[in-house]
Amino acid sequence: MHEGNTTRWTVTVSKDTDIAVRSLLAQRGLKKGDLSKFIEDAVRWRVFDQTLSETRAQFADLAPEALQDLINEATEAVRHETQERS
Repeated sequence: MHEGNTTRWTVTVSKDTDIAVRSLLAQRGLKKGDLSKFIEDAVRWRVFDQTLSETRAQFADLAPEALQDLINEATEAVRHETQERS
């Protein structure tokens, strides 16, 4: 986490969640300040998971071969752009 690029949140969680997270951090030898890092990591994973689920749902009706063709086309486009920048 970059100190100059942070936002302070005020969040409310259940007492059980608070105890579970703080116990987990303590078992791993982490300090109180590591709670912010833990929360940021958890939020990033949750955002990624939801984005992935939404994307999968959008392509659910696409045949596997058609999806692979789209992936290959996008991969080639990125490789081409990367080569042009080099």
